[in-house]
Amino acid sequence: MYIIQHRGLFFWITGIILAAAVGAIVAWGLPLGIDFTGGSLMQVGYEGKVPPLATIEEQVSSVSLGTVSVRAVGENAVSIRTRTQTPAEHEAVLAAVSASASTTELSYTSVGPALGSQFASKALWAIFAVILVIVFYIAFAFRHVSKPVPGWGYGITVVAMLAIDLIVPAGFYAALCHYTGVQVDSLFIVAMLALLGYVVNDIIVIFDRIREHLARNEKIGLKESFEDTIGKSINETMTRSINTALTVVLALIALIYFGAPATRDFALVMLVGVAIGTFSSIARSAPLLIPIAKWFAK
Repeated sequence: MYIIQHRGLFFWITGIILAAAVGAIVAWGLPLGIDFTGGSLMQVGYEGKVPPLATIEEQVSSVSLGTVSVRAVGENAVSIRTRTQTPAEHEAVLAAVSASASTTELSYTSVGPALGSQFASKALWAIFAVILVIVFYIAFAFRHVSKPVPGWGYGITVVAMLAIDLIVPAGFYAALCHYTGVQVDSLFIVAMLALLGYVVNDIIVIFDRIREHLARNEKIGLKESFEDTIGKSINETMTRSINTALTVVLALIALIYFGAPATRDFALVMLVGVAIGTFSSIARSAPLLIPIAKWFAK
């Protein structure tokens, strides 16, 4: 019952975290990668010491590709982002960076502007479709629950929590982009979709336990306050939620430290999302039903 009694504190913590995330997104934005804007991205490895990034940028600029972005990748490689390159320009860039050092091209990706725009549109529709399916599922699953919160009230609560649980990792990624130079790519969208499924599963476990207790109380004629029902449901599912989160967190930490650099940002976003999602399901989602129930009672 500690969480129920001090729910105001947890709501304030949520507000502070959410404000920080929104502030990061507004201040720094989420720079889109070539998956969305189009362009060419190549990673070049150096056998010896990597030259200064400014030097590499000057070498690439000699090919007349417009704006060039060069970022360090690990200790012996760099990523070079430009507008979409032709095959001849691609060869010219490789020749330019190899003029004064021994290099190896590690990867090369080129996406046209039209394809990037189409991918961005499909990504947004995918997120919207997942949220819509979740709302319909919850409305169906809780169709027999009417007091003290109607079935669609649970759906609204879940959608509100999902919004917060996506904004917070997005704010973290905005800060990560600002300080490390990474950009939003397809793996970021995959992480958002994965978090939608993970978070809603965690919330539904608690909501389903609340539904079971409400049905049982009505069947046996037990007069129990809604706050007590929610507190009991949280206590019964808290261990399960924490253990599940710890299992996922350990796997993500291993992926961050031992996985490939290409999946490191994905794992970081997932790590933040799982942490905030677990906090959401335990300390925010179910306690939020109490003020909603009071509002319906009026």
